Amino acid sequence: MRLEVEITGKSFRSAAGETHEVLAPVRFALQSGEVGVLIGPSGCGKSTMLRIILGLDHDFAGRVARPPEARIGMVFQEPRLLPWRSVEQNVRLAAPEVSDAKLSELFRILELEAHRSHFPGELSLGLARRVALARAFAVEPDLLVLDEPLASLDDALAGRLRDEIATLVASRPMMTLLVTHSLDDAIRLGDRLFFLSPRPARIVQELPIAIPRAARSEAEIAAIRTELARRIQAEQGDVHAGRDVS
Repeated sequence: MRLEVEITGKSFRSAAGETHEVLAPVRFALQSGEVGVLIGPSGCGKSTMLRIILGLDHDFAGRVARPPEARIGMVFQEPRLLPWRSVEQNVRLAAPEVSDAKLSELFRILELEAHRSHFPGELSLGLARRVALARAFAVEPDLLVLDEPLASLDDALAGRLRDEIATLVASRPMMTLLVTHSLDDAIRLGDRLFFLSPRPARIVQELPIAIPRAARSEAEIAAIRTELARRIQAEQGDVHAGRDVS
């Protein structure tokens, strides 16, 4: 399995007839088992890029290639659960063929066992996010897209959920694309980090992390974080100096 993204441009026309460029040329690829992380400022075009990659937006220049038979799991910024269906029903609606054993294992990892019959209105944001993750993993995806799955959670809860995501991602060889504003989440979950510019978004830096995700110690994570901070500071200095850092 391989995902290839070659977007040469994306723009839209406003009601006033003005053309706004959203994406500059963006090119990257992901292999099965690899986690790529998109990091960029708010409004730079990350969500637009995800819609293109998922095949929801065809009005762009370039190409996105993925195996036609690839199953896709998507976790949006908002859980997007059907309020009139229970937790289990929401998951089974997306994955009607999921086995009882598989579903029970997902609920165990995501701490949802006691909430199978609850409805979305009875859940906290953290639990609702877990249900959205269970729904995405239940389809046994070949391509998993996570759009800021830990946003608006407190540090302790985000840390627990991040560990659960890491466990699930490691359980299946798939291509994973994560969007986040958190360097810590990117370092702990990603294999390759793609830093995006303000709109129109382009990749200004790509940082591969050679150490396997499961083998990263706290000391190594701190060292990677320090190196990232150094690179970001150097990039900002280049931008202020008027130099191209691509």
